[in-house]
Amino acid sequence: MTAAAVVALLLVTVLIGARGVAAMRTTSDFLVASRRTSPMLNAAAVSGEYLSAASFLGVAGLVIKEGTGALWYPVGFAAGYLLMLALVAAPMRRSGALTVPGFAEARLGSRSLRRFCAVVVVVIAVLYLVPQIVAAGQLLTLVSGVDYWVGVVVSGLAVGLTLALGGMRAATYVQAFQFALKLLLFAGPAIWLLLLAGPALRADMAAPPEFTRFTATTPVDFRLDTELVLTEPTVVVVDGAPVPLAPGPHHAAADSVWVFPDGAAVPELGGDHASLPVPGGAEWALPLLGTVDTSPLLTTWSVLVATALGTMGLPHIIVRFHTSPDGRGARRTAAITVAMLGAFYLFPIVYGLLGTVLTPELYLSQGTDTAIVTLPGRVTGGGTAAALTAMLTAGAFAAFLATSLGLLLALSGALAHDLMPSGLRRLRLTALAASAAVVPAALLMVRVDVSAAVTSAFTVAASTFCPLLVLGLWWKGLTARGAYAGMVTGLLATLGSMALGAALGLGGTAGMLLAQPALWSVPCAFLVMIAVSLGDHAPSDAEATMLRLHLADRE
Repeated sequence: MTAAAVVALLLVTVLIGARGVAAMRTTSDFLVASRRTSPMLNAAAVSGEYLSAASFLGVAGLVIKEGTGALWYPVGFAAGYLLMLALVAAPMRRSGALTVPGFAEARLGSRSLRRFCAVVVVVIAVLYLVPQIVAAGQLLTLVSGVDYWVGVVVSGLAVGLTLALGGMRAATYVQAFQFALKLLLFAGPAIWLLLLAGPALRADMAAPPEFTRFTATTPVDFRLDTELVLTEPTVVVVDGAPVPLAPGPHHAAADSVWVFPDGAAVPELGGDHASLPVPGGAEWALPLLGTVDTSPLLTTWSVLVATALGTMGLPHIIVRFHTSPDGRGARRTAAITVAMLGAFYLFPIVYGLLGTVLTPELYLSQGTDTAIVTLPGRVTGGGTAAALTAMLTAGAFAAFLATSLGLLLALSGALAHDLMPSGLRRLRLTALAASAAVVPAALLMVRVDVSAAVTSAFTVAASTFCPLLVLGLWWKGLTARGAYAGMVTGLLATLGSMALGAALGLGGTAGMLLAQPALWSVPCAFLVMIAVSLGDHAPSDAEATMLRLHLADRE
């Protein structure tokens, strides 16, 4: 049933994409659907594009792994669109550019800045796109048993073919359809599971019990190499063989399955994951991110800065506003999108709390992003569980496809429109080539943490394109040199900091600021951009450009 649902979704995606073939004749058709998309359709497409694997699977998984403070992630995601509505949507559409790099050149008159912006688009798109394909492959492996590479190849092929056939118009139809599908397939099973759960389980969801002992014989499938610390002697079945383990540290190899007996004490996590709160524990229930050792308030603010300002700087989201007929349409699109996202984000907390009660062992294996498709089998059985699992799998796959389409479009535009001479044939071939290149990257990064990779993409966007757009749209004193210096600062600060944090493995506040640098990298990028611009000369047409960006659209 699950395989049939995924195959049907793939076929519908490609067929909808084929609708855009007849209407696609120019570069503008491919990149911005000839700027004739209505606000309601565009908002549905934006929502479908934005609600990625990190939203559909990741938020609920983060609730299990990091506690109720993880709900700050959807707050940041939704807040980003409020900022987009207030600061970016209408003036960005009035700029007339087809891409973010195109806006940089039109606003500041620098071809080299446009090329650098295109490189930043590639960095963000790769950081965001590869985890989507990885998650699609992992999901298909989990629910259908097919090899991981099959899911990766099928996902990459479907996305590349759909975009090459119909461009932005096809992406718009597919993403709008998939948003409606995702909302239905996310909300429906959540309500159904709550009704099936019964009053006792719903009471546990309100105050999840601390996960200190296994309440049944429980297999734990370790996706990654994991360090465990046992607190009492336990006989564990490791890959089918009983192994008596003494108290103390032990290593669980990647892809091994440990079966813990009923009543056994839950081991503690060691190594890099030692700071994670125990599901249902006191730290887990704190309404902030991080732990006492990592300054929860600073951690929460850093995530909010990355998600809210990063949303405003995501190139595949920004380009969506160029498909509106005018600035007023772009603003309406942003307003409707806020309402749609608000409706969707009501449900991750349901899955997160259900997962904390029914699948807390996933926090040991770092497999919490699979909790949603695991839950139906824990709440009910038989055909009902199979139907719910198929619905959730199809919804998750729709999330991968919709987001991947937008990212691949932004990536193709950067490569074939901003870095090279543009043309419809070149754009189509680039879409196919880029999707083919992503597949081996996803095969090599099978163990990537999807949520962490997506957060890094938001951090880079917040530290580069957010300052460029805010200052470029609202300050006539911005110069090409200032924009260049600020973006280089933001890019090097984020990538260098995250790489250094991964290499050093520091804990505490210092480790948090390296792993999640948005709290300081974004202000640095803004300050450098402003300081260098103040020592330079603004473009001679800056005032006229600002008037054009902010004058109301004609009736």
